[in-house]
Amino acid sequence: MKKPGLLADVRKNRIKWLMLVPSAVIIILMCYIPMSGIVLAFKQYNYHDGIWGSPWVGFENFRYFFDSGKAWTITRNTVLYNIVFLIVNNFLQIVCAIFLSELAGKYFKRITQSLMFLPYFISWVVVGAFVYNLFNYEFGAINSIIRSFGGEGIDVYSNKAAWPFILVAASCFKNLGYGTVMYLASVVNIDGQLFESADLDGATMLQKIRYITLPGIKPTIIILFLISIGTIMKGDFQMFWQVTGNNPMVLDVTDVIDTYVTRSMLTLQEFGMTSAAGLYQSVFSFLLILLANGLVKRADPDHALF
Repeated sequence: MKKPGLLADVRKNRIKWLMLVPSAVIIILMCYIPMSGIVLAFKQYNYHDGIWGSPWVGFENFRYFFDSGKAWTITRNTVLYNIVFLIVNNFLQIVCAIFLSELAGKYFKRITQSLMFLPYFISWVVVGAFVYNLFNYEFGAINSIIRSFGGEGIDVYSNKAAWPFILVAASCFKNLGYGTVMYLASVVNIDGQLFESADLDGATMLQKIRYITLPGIKPTIIILFLISIGTIMKGDFQMFWQVTGNNPMVLDVTDVIDTYVTRSMLTLQEFGMTSAAGLYQSVFSFLLILLANGLVKRADPDHALF
């Protein structure tokens, strides 16, 4: 039987299509139309001629970006940080969602869930101030405690080895509750009769988690994983900028593409080079999404995005 075409579907479901129009307009205005600025990556921009009148320079901006000596460092930092965030955050979110689903007390569960979700609404500026007051060498809480016991303070803001752990902890603190709620919603939607049958068969809690809960939330895990893959080349600008304070002493381990582009804009005013870095970032992310979706489609076609 021949499937109905697009126009037939629009006529049949016109109310649903009308509901889609506002979102489509916003996406076109805010996402697709600004993409015309990609041409800046191939131009030597100047204020007099504007975007369209500035001279074309081909791939010179990309060459300048890669010859700057920072391309490998910031790409490495961006990818590695996001891989660690992806693994650690998703693991903790799944664990917390399963833990909350197993809690018996209704009010305790709600209070715990609300407290975990609260940090998501806190600005990264506040988190950065919290980190600063915690690790500051002169009056930070940790160094004050160390000195009260007769020890010597630790200069965290010049210690490169400490910052990967601090940033991972900050990311977990901020995003744990949000991800937990999404996984918890998926756990709650699992058919309760499966758990009742498992109880009758004498299954333990760990066995129910392994054979019912985890397979039940597998589609959610795959979808969130694919979405996260698309952001592997996109660092959380607010986190890296606010938590580290743009500290030049630890840039080798905290500088990502987003912070590098912003700092270059503020200091060098090289619009072409920064646009080239942003385009490089977007194209790489797009290719990663295609690759990850292709692998998922080959292993389990029902759970692929497209």
